[in-house]
Amino acid sequence: MNIRFSPFPILQTERLILRKLSLDDAEEIFFLRSDEEVNRYLDRTRAVDLDDALGFINKVNIGIANDKWMYWAVCFKDNPKLIGTVCLWNLNEEENKAEVGYELMPEYQRKGIAQESLDGVIGFGFSKLELDKIEAYTQKENLASIKLLEKLNFVRDFDEETKIDYSVENPNTAVYSLLKTNNN
Repeated sequence: MNIRFSPFPILQTERLILRKLSLDDAEEIFFLRSDEEVNRYLDRTRAVDLDDALGFINKVNIGIANDKWMYWAVCFKDNPKLIGTVCLWNLNEEENKAEVGYELMPEYQRKGIAQESLDGVIGFGFSKLELDKIEAYTQKENLASIKLLEKLNFVRDFDEETKIDYSVENPNTAVYSLLKTNNN
């Protein structure tokens, strides 16, 4: 696994820039980490004030500096204001895989933004990090997230009582493995 997050990789898609979080994003991060609707399907401690958001931003950026995870602020190309986040984390070098996570401000949901940003991050994970697999977990009730993952070719691996485990394999690695298996 080729894990080096310095310099920080800024990703661009048709409409979006995925950039590093900054302390200027504190109000938006506070909203994302405290809003009832955004957190409905997330199992995490909610932010109670701006200091919680600032602490989270610092924690994220320290993790990036230590090559533990990648965490991008999702913004439109013509506006640097954070509208969501997307990350690759739970990096597993032994199995050459990572987990993806994502969230958007409610007013930007169901507009193709999550799909566009995830597509960019998945491409980065497979081409630059050379991951074999990217996983995602979602709640069974989160039908929008399930639909999004399936649209991005994630395959349901197993169901738990409340969560569903999805994964997508690197098409280059999967083809290589298939060819290698057929030639032996």
